Amino acid sequence: MTFHPARRQALLAAAGLLAAPALVLPRDAAAQGTNQGTPPATDPENTLFMELKDGRVTIQLQPELAPRHVERIKTLTRSNFYDNTPFHRVIEGFMAQGGDPTGTGTGGSPLPNLPAEFSPPSRARFLRGTCGMARTSDPNTANSQFFIMFAPGSFLDGQYTIWGRVVSGMEAVDRIKRGVGQSGQVPNPPDRIRTMRVAADVR
Repeated sequence: MTFHPARRQALLAAAGLLAAPALVLPRDAAAQGTNQGTPPATDPENTLFMELKDGRVTIQLQPELAPRHVERIKTLTRSNFYDNTPFHRVIEGFMAQGGDPTGTGTGGSPLPNLPAEFSPPSRARFLRGTCGMARTSDPNTANSQFFIMFAPGSFLDGQYTIWGRVVSGMEAVDRIKRGVGQSGQVPNPPDRIRTMRVAADVR
């Protein structure tokens, strides 16, 4: 999917991916071209299980791309921070954004913001199933909010931190309740992350 430059900026702004003060492939990433050099998820310490209303989503973490962001995601996951948090902004054909317990797009965790860990497009790109970190217009403001791509978004490449990719269960992501209007804000009640766990901790 491609976007006219004006549409790209509108999507970024509407999604809260390029706005202050708010924080902000073909059909299956598990079967089609995904970020280069990333084998299927086999390391339990770098695998997440996200339970949604329509099933389990398995996410392969990519510490080789963003070690600080991966560590943050695991720290918050292990504290049950993401459990019952909403997908507050969801734009058809673009992405689903969550990770804010307040559901307003302005919330985060008590932990400090993270410095950017952007990957050059030659190493990793925003494809269907890519998991990226939301931020304000300041590149160094990622905290807890993240987004999962419904479709490729090359206009994000090298501008947002990639920390993982969906390797199974993308059909459950596809069924997340959509938002309305240009902002993509999801009307109540939004869909929520039921639980999120590091695979190594699941017995």
